[in-house]
Amino acid sequence: MTTTTAPSPVLEATGVTMRFGGLTAVRNVDLTVNAGEIVGLIGPNGAGKTTFFNCLTGLYVPTEGKVAYKGTVLPPKPHLVTSAGIARTFQNIRLFANMTVLENVLVGRHTRTKEGLWSALLRGPGFRKAEAVSRERAMELLEFIGLEHKADHLSRNLPYGEQRKLEIARAMASEPGLLLLDEPTAGMNPQETRATEDLVFAIRDRGIAVLVIEHDMRFIFNLSDRVACLVQGEKLVEGTSEVVQGDERVIAAYLGTPFEGAPGDEELAEVEAAEAAGTAPATTTTPVTEAADTTQAADPTSPTEPTEPTEPTEATAETETPATTEATKTPATPAAAPTDDTADEAPPAPEAPAVTPADADEPDAHGSTTSKEGNAQ
Repeated sequence: MTTTTAPSPVLEATGVTMRFGGLTAVRNVDLTVNAGEIVGLIGPNGAGKTTFFNCLTGLYVPTEGKVAYKGTVLPPKPHLVTSAGIARTFQNIRLFANMTVLENVLVGRHTRTKEGLWSALLRGPGFRKAEAVSRERAMELLEFIGLEHKADHLSRNLPYGEQRKLEIARAMASEPGLLLLDEPTAGMNPQETRATEDLVFAIRDRGIAVLVIEHDMRFIFNLSDRVACLVQGEKLVEGTSEVVQGDERVIAAYLGTPFEGAPGDEELAEVEAAEAAGTAPATTTTPVTEAADTTQAADPTSPTEPTEPTEPTEATAETETPATTEATKTPATPAAAPTDDTADEAPPAPEAPAVTPADADEPDAHGSTTSKEGNAQ
């Protein structure tokens, strides 16, 4: 009978929340990374991935929640987190540009050496022995990443892809049990991305758990045993690569399409309710008769087409004035004042009768327009 042992967790983040004033960058995130496992962390820009990394490594003190490494809660101090066994790289390369490749890796050994200030100043036998061990370990790491032939080169003279590798080697120099990689393939071409994927697998084979932030979906889904997706600071979904890339909520988050139950919906509903409560209902205005505007805008010298008989609607009868009704009968120049005959013939009743074909202007044989009511000119 075979028994399967449950994987031992290396990292346990519980209820991690990070607020900056009124902004909540990370909200109640739980994440576990087991020994010998590669876990991917994805999400749109601004989802809080790097902020979450900073909380794990002590650069930020979480507002709420705790971070434990192999069952021990970590203090929010970067050097103590590194001493405990967690190392990281950064989204932007942070090498010592004026140091050699070998010296950059030796810097990562500072938490694993016991020699103090006086030992370094006196350079006794103990210091020389510790320095030799550190050099040997650093050269092994450079050989591991393929940069042993450039150990004496300045790090600033390395190509971009090799600088990324050097940063990983420097992090591994602290002998971590968990390595955090923040976008290790950013700016790389396909060949460099493939080489980085092989490197991460080789790191895992050394017994080091890996947590990776990445925007290259093909890279992260091929690499990871599990993937977690952050959206607006909250963990949306976690599972295998097949489960996460097929989740419609993840697709909607990357495409920008809102979905039901999306993080931030409650805050959006509160804002909309407050705006609705503070906005007075708009008053409805009676529309101006379109016929009057059309007649006023027309050219008075052009012949007028006979108007089709229309039935007056209730809104038109209430809003139409005698002047507007008369304007529909006789074309007039916008700047000309109405004649006395036109004013005398305006109906006194507020309700205007419908215009009939008999009242419409009739063009004569020469193309001029005459009206039964008289010449408008």
